[in-house]
Amino acid sequence: MTETAPTRVVLVDDQQLVRAGLRMVIDSQPDLTVVGEASDGLQALRLLAATPADVVLMDVRMPNLNGLQATERLLGGDGGGGAATGPVPDGGGGGVGGRVAGGGSDGTVPRVVVLTTFDLDEYVLEAIRVGASGFLLKDAPPEELLAAVRTVHRGDAVIAPSSTRRLLEHLVTALPATDPQGAEARAALGALTEREREVLVLMARGRSNQEIAAELVVAEATVKTHVGRVLAKLGARDRVQAVVTAYETGLVRPGG
Repeated sequence: MTETAPTRVVLVDDQQLVRAGLRMVIDSQPDLTVVGEASDGLQALRLLAATPADVVLMDVRMPNLNGLQATERLLGGDGGGGAATGPVPDGGGGGVGGRVAGGGSDGTVPRVVVLTTFDLDEYVLEAIRVGASGFLLKDAPPEELLAAVRTVHRGDAVIAPSSTRRLLEHLVTALPATDPQGAEARAALGALTEREREVLVLMARGRSNQEIAAELVVAEATVKTHVGRVLAKLGARDRVQAVVTAYETGLVRPGG
């Protein structure tokens, strides 16, 4: 039987103690391994251009290039995992030109989990918009961190923990009423069927596919089909971007 390779994780945080703690937790698991560390966004881009990785844990507030800017460059700035091209400023040293995204030498595009605290608002939401697959509070317990890495690696998004849902509600509540992206979101929402809207509401409440299937009394495979259609119609990279749309449009209200 072929042994599955461990999930490759890169840590990006300007605090060495934070990185050391994250590494200790992640490397304690046989199915996860830390393959690199960076202390700012520029270092992260250079590292990821040469090092294949599956998941990046990205801090927001860092010198030289912050986590939001690094996520945008890494994922192409379109939320779709495309390649960002053109020079990347390095704050004074030699520039890093050409293709930035595409992950490491094997062409893997990693998924990004933003590390944050409650005092950050529009920065985290913008990171989600440019393609991050979720966010995690820095004081989250180790089991939540490990679950987040595994969930994102499976292609899902980190929205289930209650603390994350509260943070998402806080972020969307802070959006200006004239947010230009809201009009686009409302137009996309109009393309959903009634059942697809039901599924989106349950996704926004943190329900898994299995839980949605039980609540709607349908097969889990049917739910997966609905979720896929919701993501396609909304132009969402994954569940978390679809959930942001649900809040932006008022389909789901904070605390609802």
